[in-house]
Amino acid sequence: MGAYGVEGSCGGGDRKTATRGSDPSVHQLRLFLALAEELHFGQAARRMFISQPAFSRQITALERRMGIGLLERSTRRVELTPEGRALLPAARAAVEAADRLRKAVEHQARRVSGRLRVGFVGAEAAMPYPQQILAEFRGRNPECVVEMCGLDLAGQVEALTGGEVDAAFLRLPLPAGIRTLQLAAEPRVVCLPVGDPLLERERPLALCDLDERVFVDVAGESVRAWWDHWTVNPRPDGTPVRFGPVVTGLESLLLAVAQREGIALLPAAARELYPRPGLAYADITGLPPVTAVLAWLPARSESRGVAELRQAARAVLRAGGRPGAGPGGAALGRGGGGAAPAARRVRLAGQRRPRP
Repeated sequence: MGAYGVEGSCGGGDRKTATRGSDPSVHQLRLFLALAEELHFGQAARRMFISQPAFSRQITALERRMGIGLLERSTRRVELTPEGRALLPAARAAVEAADRLRKAVEHQARRVSGRLRVGFVGAEAAMPYPQQILAEFRGRNPECVVEMCGLDLAGQVEALTGGEVDAAFLRLPLPAGIRTLQLAAEPRVVCLPVGDPLLERERPLALCDLDERVFVDVAGESVRAWWDHWTVNPRPDGTPVRFGPVVTGLESLLLAVAQREGIALLPAAARELYPRPGLAYADITGLPPVTAVLAWLPARSESRGVAELRQAARAVLRAGGRPGAGPGGAALGRGGGGAAPAARRVRLAGQRRPRP
């Protein structure tokens, strides 16, 4: 598909297949408004965190539901039809009304249930900073129930943007429009199958040592840029990474490496968080550290739960990541979910590096 989808007029489709009078979904109206502002299918799709083919299908379905053409598109440009321009105010009003309803429902639900849904990928919740932040949050808000939600690698962005979770402990980079608070940084390691010849080297590996290797890939358009960053694709000389098996979750990725189908770059904490039969880890030099963040959507910034979680995170950071330090802090202790061993390799944001 080209930059603007299928050639031809959206307004010139087969009217016999149109379902005039069928109510459009709010999601479809959001996509239409984004396209009306961008006038570019690719840019509008990226803005809405979905693939371009899926975006085009939704716009076509919207036109069929409404029974009128909204857009004229060609290989060079996209324009609104007169009908599309005339419907813009009503579409915008419908989306704004839906947003007000959603916010009212969320406010009522939180007032009644006092629930905060926090997402994480893999064993990220076992790292020291989520444990300290959540302990701080619970100490400040004992009446709130925190629901921890495990997320797939492929679906982590959609879980946040789709409202499945209120906030999440994730790793950069993330799409524009998602707000983040940096928590910690650590180096990357190479995840290899046991017996790999690279493990026999006495020196740390360099990126060039991996040039001939196949990397495990992660499915999902919304995480494409994220995984390219993690795998350093393309390489500094412009060479693309060779990808092999495609997975959606972390356990599937680790299994693919153990079965010698590919390798992966992971946070250094993976050594202790993901010990698996058939896996080994090696240091790698020359790569910038990876950053762990607390992530949320701007629309949720003012919700009580997310605002309190951010305040708890900032309190932990101000205290240098020390458990129980800061106002309202709850001591974690060795028997109460204290810092995981992986903490030794992690530096909290704002914390000074130890002197050699």
